Order: sequence, then C-alpha cells, then structure tokens
Amino acid sequence: MNTPTTLDAAQITNLRSWEGRSETLDDEISAAPLRGQSALLDRDDASQNAGSEVPPLWHWLYFLPQTQQNQIGPDGHPLRGGFLPPVPLPRRMWAGGRLQWQTDNPLRVGDAAQKHSRIASVQHKSGRTGDLLFVEVAHAFHNAQGLCLSETHDIVYRAAAVPDAPEVPPTAAEKDAPWQREWVPDPVSLFRYSALTFNGHRIHYDRSYVTQEEGYPGLIVHGPLIATLLVDLVRRQVPNARVASFQFRAVRPTFDLNPLHLNGRPSADGKTIDLWACDHEGWLTMQAQATLA
Repeated sequence: MNTPTTLDAAQITNLRSWEGRSETLDDEISAAPLRGQSALLDRDDASQNAGSEVPPLWHWLYFLPQTQQNQIGPDGHPLRGGFLPPVPLPRRMWAGGRLQWQTDNPLRVGDAAQKHSRIASVQHKSGRTGDLLFVEVAHAFHNAQGLCLSETHDIVYRAAAVPDAPEVPPTAAEKDAPWQREWVPDPVSLFRYSALTFNGHRIHYDRSYVTQEEGYPGLIVHGPLIATLLVDLVRRQVPNARVASFQFRAVRPTFDLNPLHLNGRPSADGKTIDLWACDHEGWLTMQAQATLA
C-alpha cells in the first residue's frame, strides 16, 4: 500500500479549514442497544425499558454513522471528507476524550435526542515515524429537557508503520490497585462491539488486514470499549454511583492476544477515582479518571 508519511503545507492548510464545521444528528434512544451491551459486558441488567437511564459512556451506542456501502473506504471506515477532514494518513484512532454529564438530566430510553458536533481544532505535529494530525471534536447531547452531556473527542491520524522505526518506550502501570478486574478480549467480543457501534473499521475484526496492511501484531481492542470497561469497573465497585465527569487517554494499543487488566484507585473521600488499563506485561495502555456526583 503506497501511503504518505508526511503532509505538505498546502495539505495542512486545507485540513485546518475544517475547523468550525458542524453537524447535527437526531436519534431515538431505544432499549435494544443497551441490552446488547449488557450481554457483551456480562452484566445482569438486561431489562432496560422505557425510562431507563443510559449508563455512562453507553451513549456511544447511538447517533451511529450510516454511510452507504459504496462510500466505505478500504479500511472499513467511511471515505474521508464530509464532516471530518480528509486526512490522507492511513492510521486513525480514538486517542481519548473528556466528558461531563448533567446528572439531573440523563439520557433515557424513549428520549428523542439530538447530538450537535463541531470540529474544535485541527493540529499538525511531526513524530518519529512521520506526521501526526490531531482532530478535536466537541459534542453536545440534548433531550427535550435540555443538555444531557458534553463531550470532547480526540482523534489522531498517523503515518503507516515503517520497518525498524524506533518504538515509543512503554510506561509501566501502577501495581497493587485496590480495584482489579481481568477482561479477556477475543475476536467475538470485538466483533460484537463493532456491531453494536456500527463500526466497520477492519483493525478490530480483520486479522489479515490489521497485520499485513497496518502492521499491528493482532486485532486492536477499541479504545471506547476499554474506556467503557473502566467505567464499568466503577459501576461494579460502587453500584449506585453517578458519574459526573470522565476523562481518558489511550497510551498504547491493546491487542486480542492477551488478557487486559482493569484497575481503579478511589480517593479518600471516594469522589475521584483514578483508573487505568494495562497489558499482560504490565505496560500502561489507557489512563483515566472518573468523578462521582
């Protein structure tokens, strides 16, 4: 695959012209996606019905792209352009995000909801293996009563893997967390999450593509799924918790080759919880923090 590793000045200027673009989507908050995610996460709360609250981060099951099949690119994503800028760099990933809930007005099953999205910034940087482009998208979710949730979503685009390129040194994760849980990813669980989120990105289910075209050793676990698992750890430890805010940052890719370890450490007053995921070797893969109302 002949793909660029750098962007010229004209390309960068064109991509930055996407700043300020916006779109608005409407959706009905139905129960079926919540039941599906409960099944995926082995939760015994599959009886969601009209009026049930959407758990924190499960809003990612709604407002899904429904691009026609003839507009899907070779990586399984919609062809580039449109709302998001047409970045020619081949690797793209959900790098992190920051979320703030209106805890007195959650999204509920039965809501007619609206999502307003805006390209907040497009930033170019040079990395060890080529150029990087960071796109920050601001989302606001409303129901009939008003604002339910504000979210900032970080997307990073990277050059293709270069043979013998220097690797970013891994970071050792903190050990001996008071909250710990192991989760074993496999092709079926990754496919089910892709199906729930209508995500056609082949890095999550097509092993030959991800290893031969993008140069990774295995299927990549979705960043949003890991973030959801970290919040799920909070919900298992504090069942009645109401999450007011959450922030997370992907540090290192996670593959379906080994177990994933989920960790949490609450503050003395229990209001702030440091969360992190690490791989089987103890390397940090995602860092996060939740604040409870």
